[in-house]
Amino acid sequence: QVQLVESGGGLVQAGDSLRLSCAASGRTFSSYVMGWFRQAPGKEREFVAAISRGGSSTYYADSVKGLFTISRDSAKNTVYLQMNSLKPEDTAVYYCAATTRYSLAPVRSSQYDYWGQGTQVTVYS
Repeated sequence: QVQLVESGGGLVQAGDSLRLSCAASGRTFSSYVMGWFRQAPGKEREFVAAISRGGSSTYYADSVKGLFTISRDSAKNTVYLQMNSLKPEDTAVYYCAATTRYSLAPVRSSQYDYWGQGTQVTVYS
């Protein structure tokens, strides 16, 4: 089992950048595929990005491709989401998630077993 704690959210202006962090507990961090999802008010939770166990493969939603970058640091048991050129439509609660059941592009929330509590990102124009 793993516990996930997100941080780094905040209120920023359109065009700014933010880096979200997700710290994972336990000693088996490298066995998890990690993902980021987001949920805006009144909308369903949507996939943002995922990274493979070793960090060599990454997957992105079309809406963030080229703007967001997911990475992981196994020494720190942490996964990051670097978000550049933020837009008001990026406003949402961002969630970190982990799974051991899937290794190839897990993009559905049902494919993940563990979730963080979320961190709010608000982008104003």
